[in-house]
Amino acid sequence: MVPLEGAQDLLGPLAPHYWSEVIAGIILMLVIFLIMWKVVVPAFEKMYEERSNRIEGGMQRAAAAEAKAEAALAEYNDQLNAAREEAARIREDAKNQSATILAEARDKASKESQRILESGRAQLEAERSQLVQDLRGEVGGMATTLAGKIVGESLSDDERAMRTIDRFLAELETAGSDR
Repeated sequence: MVPLEGAQDLLGPLAPHYWSEVIAGIILMLVIFLIMWKVVVPAFEKMYEERSNRIEGGMQRAAAAEAKAEAALAEYNDQLNAAREEAARIREDAKNQSATILAEARDKASKESQRILESGRAQLEAERSQLVQDLRGEVGGMATTLAGKIVGESLSDDERAMRTIDRFLAELETAGSDR
């Protein structure tokens, strides 16, 4: 064993005393380096690659999930817009139908009121005609009786009595319309 000279002064207590220690240190360092290079580094590389693949796979899955979520959101927005348009169309249709139904109901009510008015007018006209006939007969009978008492002769002749009654009623109507 050959001692190292001057190394003690430079490195202090850590300095090797013999050349055999230096050579043994270099050989051990090369052995450790080879073991690291052949066993540990490939294991680390493999673990690093697996971890990178998991991370990339996770990122790809996240990107795919994000794309899927965006597609679902777009589809949801499309459906929502379609539903809003459908609701607006239904409201518009309902408004149009209600306007149509209201117009039909008004028209029907107007026609029904016209029919009722016409029916009432016709009934009033019929009753008026009946009353005029009844009144004419009653007033005519009274007028002929009265005229017969005034004149002193019987006015039982129907034609003459009818003319007298018509003339009397015409005078009454003329006097009533002047007022």
